[in-house]
Amino acid sequence: MPGCCAHDYEKIFGRKAAARDARRFRRGGLSGSAAALAELAGDVSGQSVLEVGGGVGAIEVTLLEAGAERATNVELAASYEEEAAGLLAERGLEGRVDRRVSDFVAAGETISPHDVVVMHRVVCCYPDVDTLVGVAAGRTRRLLLLTYPRERTVVRAAFWTLNAWQRITGSTFRAYVHPVERIAAAARAHGLTLAERRRHGVVWESAAYSR
Repeated sequence: MPGCCAHDYEKIFGRKAAARDARRFRRGGLSGSAAALAELAGDVSGQSVLEVGGGVGAIEVTLLEAGAERATNVELAASYEEEAAGLLAERGLEGRVDRRVSDFVAAGETISPHDVVVMHRVVCCYPDVDTLVGVAAGRTRRLLLLTYPRERTVVRAAFWTLNAWQRITGSTFRAYVHPVERIAAAARAHGLTLAERRRHGVVWESAAYSR
């Protein structure tokens, strides 16, 4: 998410959203498309995970507990940090996660490559899909995992309605249904190939691109 939208992004994904997400994860772990995306990572034993827009860090926590060695989380909204710290402390993972509050595209070159890069429902929040996916693809040694909106008329209509409401309320936040082929092309340009694709209900689709 570009810096100009950061304030409105944090208004949408604020402390209440963070508390809700942490509470749900404590109760039942990952669910839905987040659980499916973590499954696509496969065996992560001894590997590093970079999660972009990870919120409270539920996916990276799950992968650490599945055997990953360390994780980095790059999140635009500082509102997630308190809840994320609480989850890490409860599970004894504080020393294994580097959490950064930053625009991932701007900071991408300062982040070392990781074995697995995860973007769960992040592509739909960024206008420049080519750059976002390209930077993420350039940071992975093994896998790039993404969840994004399906290209369907009903999904586009829902996102149009959401964006219309954002305009009416004066928010700069916008949501996007990017062409899947553009996502794939950005991954291919960095040497990745599609390994698997899964659909989750009407709205979401996940993909794993491997090196």
